[in-house]
Amino acid sequence: MSNISLIIEERAASIGNFMVGRLLPFREKRMVGPFVFIDHMGPVKLTERQSFDVLPHPHIGLSTLTFLFEGSIMHRDTLGNVVEIKPGAVNWMTAGKGIVHSERMPEYLRHASQTLHGLQIWVALPKELEQMAPEFFHIDAAQLPTWTDGGLQFKLVAGEAFGHQSAVPVYSKLFMVEIKSKTRQTVNIGPFLYGEAGLYILEGQIESEGNSYQAKQLLVAKESSLCEFTIAADSTIYLFGGEPFAEERFLDWNFVATDKELINAAKQKWIAQTFDKIKGDETEFVPYPTFNKK
Repeated sequence: MSNISLIIEERAASIGNFMVGRLLPFREKRMVGPFVFIDHMGPVKLTERQSFDVLPHPHIGLSTLTFLFEGSIMHRDTLGNVVEIKPGAVNWMTAGKGIVHSERMPEYLRHASQTLHGLQIWVALPKELEQMAPEFFHIDAAQLPTWTDGGLQFKLVAGEAFGHQSAVPVYSKLFMVEIKSKTRQTVNIGPFLYGEAGLYILEGQIESEGNSYQAKQLLVAKESSLCEFTIAADSTIYLFGGEPFAEERFLDWNFVATDKELINAAKQKWIAQTFDKIKGDETEFVPYPTFNKK
């Protein structure tokens, strides 16, 4: 019997003036470990007449992880952080009781062409930390653990796995791992994983028990300890997962919580525009949607 319990195809979703491929949440699988939301951005070629601008918007109850393969995004938030995100680095923003941020094309690129490509991820906070003070960390690419094993190239983006620990300051037991292979080979990583596990194919393909799986698919394992497959040459995959929470998480727009009252309070606060403002980015914002499909 196959160890793959669910295959999730990317679904087109809009984040303002930009389309993404949504992987989580999914109607049959709302979370994988503590991972509650995964978007694949691009790759998209932006000309000098186009821009990537996600206007100021709020979050509660989660940490966001932005990881770019190509391009550049300027992050601003209500803690006063102004940071340019470049490929290979990790932006880790913990919303806790509430934070507002914007993601825009850097000014120096607005009259040039660029390709934007990456992953945007939300990780739910443990229940006891949902109302913690917001935090922000930027981790350079050189700070992430990388190693090779049997022809495979590994990078631990966040969490702990394979005897390594990322510099990203996570708040629960989780892992996000990049694996690249230039050759076709068998991969047995089950002994190094724990909790729930999802495998996202960015490029190339994998084979498992006679079945082939292609790019833009997220495969959810029945049992992480049984993760074994064949990876094709010139493939890149990402593993997401970790220990699941005991409590259900509710998701409404950009808000995540174990208590719907926390979400409703944040919703009313945003509608009333009483969240803190981003210095230098105060005039625009994303309104709470009148019809929420998430």
